[in-house]
Amino acid sequence: MAAARRTLRWVAVAAAAVAAALALDNGLARTPPMGWLHWERFLCGTDCAAEPRRCVSEQLFVEMADRMAAEGWRDAGYEFICIDDCWMAPTRDKQGRLQADPARFPGGIRKLADYVHSKGLKLGIYSDVGTKTCAGFPGSYNHYDLDAQTFASWGVDLLKFDGCNSDSLEQLAEGYRLMSLALNKTGRSIVYSCEWPFYLRPVQKPNYTEIKQYCNHWRNFYDVYDSWSSIKSILDWTALHQDTIVKIAGPGGWNDPDMASTATCIPLEASAKKTFHQLLAENGKGENWGRNMEGKGSDGTLGSGSCLHKQYQLRTQLVIGNFGLSWDQSVTQMAMWAIMAAPLFMSNDLRHISPEAKWLLQNKEVIAINQDPLGKQGYQLFKDKNFQLWERPLSGRAYAVAVLNQQEIGGPQKFTFSLTFLGNGLACNPACSIRQLLPASRDCGVYSWISSLSVEVNPTGTVLLKVLPL
Repeated sequence: MAAARRTLRWVAVAAAAVAAALALDNGLARTPPMGWLHWERFLCGTDCAAEPRRCVSEQLFVEMADRMAAEGWRDAGYEFICIDDCWMAPTRDKQGRLQADPARFPGGIRKLADYVHSKGLKLGIYSDVGTKTCAGFPGSYNHYDLDAQTFASWGVDLLKFDGCNSDSLEQLAEGYRLMSLALNKTGRSIVYSCEWPFYLRPVQKPNYTEIKQYCNHWRNFYDVYDSWSSIKSILDWTALHQDTIVKIAGPGGWNDPDMASTATCIPLEASAKKTFHQLLAENGKGENWGRNMEGKGSDGTLGSGSCLHKQYQLRTQLVIGNFGLSWDQSVTQMAMWAIMAAPLFMSNDLRHISPEAKWLLQNKEVIAINQDPLGKQGYQLFKDKNFQLWERPLSGRAYAVAVLNQQEIGGPQKFTFSLTFLGNGLACNPACSIRQLLPASRDCGVYSWISSLSVEVNPTGTVLLKVLPL
């Protein structure tokens, strides 16, 4: 309980800091963006002859746009349909512009954007700050203005800008700044999704105040896998770093939740005297690696005591409706992404999704918490053995509350907590009504400030509540 009191004091300080954070002034992403992204489910599938239903192609995005418009996704708030890596031709055209693979995107991106817009949706696209994308296609380095103008001329509405294949952290940071300015110069409203802090963290602490001045949302760490261990690690990492990341989030700029790395250390001999990027090339092209700074020479080489860490990627897409999560774990992801004010980008096959997953992803009350206009990110109040208690301030002096049970064996367990813990003691003062939203909706009743509340939570599950002041 002492930890809870420390957290409550921290919340008051963090709330004051939010007002000082400057956001990218493009008028976009006033609430966390929502949509569909191909990567986790479809990866870099380019063999349309062998696997036409899993190929990253014009047809895939047309079919997803049709589903989003016809089956309630657009109306629920999922407005972006986003192309990730592997959409490009291997080379730029004669004018130096990026071009779509002509076999897989025969109509080009402009035609696809027009189709997506005709469905009342918006189109997102992918590029990279470096010389090549993570999959080896042409990057935007030295082409920032041209690429921004190209995307605008195609009618693109969101750019996801990755960070592979930069020669230095300075070049990486400068590239993110330049692309932000280039997008704004086009005059078109294009949401800017950055990977900037993800590529900084292995080496230095990100400056989130600066990042928010250039980006609408930013990925902090690794790609999400379709597994409970991935979701759990993301939540653990977010709680561990909440003193840094919660205060910076708000209208116009959002954290993508993230996770800590699983690392394999490769020690380096003093005689190696190689740069970080030379070592990257020698130890697994296309992999993501980090390093510590011990032993770094003035010439940028790494000597004795340095260490390469292989870091397994986990990006933060909603994997609900795929194969790796149980029902309770899917509930946990949806509930906690709402608490964390995270961008809601599904990565699943909307042509084959269960009614239960569809109900969860389209749950209006849960989406309303994610999209709450106050724009404050939630945080963990305390941990008690296998249980975690999280809260998120909402507009109208309301609060969203999540009770997470991380135990992975046994049956449902009861957790009881005092309502005086919520909202620095103000959420239920003098009284409040409480409604459960997940795993099923029901009214819990009216409570006083000194009341306690008991909830029963399944293993790896979450109970999501909304607390309304009376």
